[in-house]
Amino acid sequence: MITLEKVDTQSRAQVRRFIRLPFWLYANCPQWVPPLLMDSEMQLNRQKHPFFEHSDGDFFIAVRDGRDVGRIAALENRPYNRCHDKRQAQFYFFDCLDDLEVASALFNRVFEWSRERGLNEVVGPKGLSPFDGYGIQIEGTERRQMMTMMNYNYPYYSHLVESQGFGKVVDFVSCYIDPKTFHLPERVRRIAEWVEKRGDLQVVRFRSKRELVSWAGKIGESYNKAFVKNWEYYPLSEHEVKFVVDNLMVVADYRLIKIIAHEGEVVGFLFAFPDLSAALQRAHGRLLPFGLPDLLLEMRRTKWISLNGVGILPEFQGVGGNALMYSEMEKTVGGYHFHDAELTQVAESAVQMRHDLENLGSRPYKNHRVYGRKI
Repeated sequence: MITLEKVDTQSRAQVRRFIRLPFWLYANCPQWVPPLLMDSEMQLNRQKHPFFEHSDGDFFIAVRDGRDVGRIAALENRPYNRCHDKRQAQFYFFDCLDDLEVASALFNRVFEWSRERGLNEVVGPKGLSPFDGYGIQIEGTERRQMMTMMNYNYPYYSHLVESQGFGKVVDFVSCYIDPKTFHLPERVRRIAEWVEKRGDLQVVRFRSKRELVSWAGKIGESYNKAFVKNWEYYPLSEHEVKFVVDNLMVVADYRLIKIIAHEGEVVGFLFAFPDLSAALQRAHGRLLPFGLPDLLLEMRRTKWISLNGVGILPEFQGVGGNALMYSEMEKTVGGYHFHDAELTQVAESAVQMRHDLENLGSRPYKNHRVYGRKI
């Protein structure tokens, strides 16, 4: 018999049960990258995580014969629903054995939770912040997860979700970039050079971490504006913007962050990060005593780079802004010691960007699907 236990987020023991479940589930999976335990605990902290300032959620553990066998979160993002005129619930943190009975028990609890709040559809996986990662991975599961900026799951997950009546909402495609072959057409390079020379748009390159941090507020404001047409968009609160930017700064190499400015204001950005997946696997969720030094070393020795956050405000896309952004992408991917690059999770609704990037030589190699179901 399966029972569902609601996590008391004030109980450290129960929170630990919830966040540690995937550690044993994926213990023998070389592609899975464990999150830092302190980050996972923050996601269930109603007093500190900015999501809970405006929205609500609960967390559930499936138990069979005294053993935890699955988990899931049910979330209601109220600003998103107001922005899109929806009554939508989200599911996230879905992990379980390859067992249809366990999956059904978890999702039935989410459906029940949603109906109690007058919500009429469930969509997911979709987390508490823009950097939690979207979707069930349906392609590329043989490849290692890129840090913890995207989800990873066993191939059987898609079957378990689809068996609950879910269908596709949107795919987030990640592209592989070979720095040796990723080159701009000469015409695009000339446009980028002309735009920068003209001076209406300037590329801001940072000389230190301190200088990057001084721009953090403006970067956050721009991030909040650049994706207004995206499927997942909702206006982030000031605290959420700070939360996202502060988390980015932890793993940021100031040389790999580029800003496009117009009259001193941020109108575009390129967030690139050295991939720390191998060090995170060795850390097993803990920064101390050896995790943090190893992460810092990995920033210098990793051969992979993740481009996760590339955008420019819509009004600057048709006046050379895209060409300038792609030019900086080429310099970032090819100008350092990296052998491989990934453009992480571009929504299929970003048609022009995906078309541009494939023309530049990138190729899709991972796919995460967001599912939805009316209830």
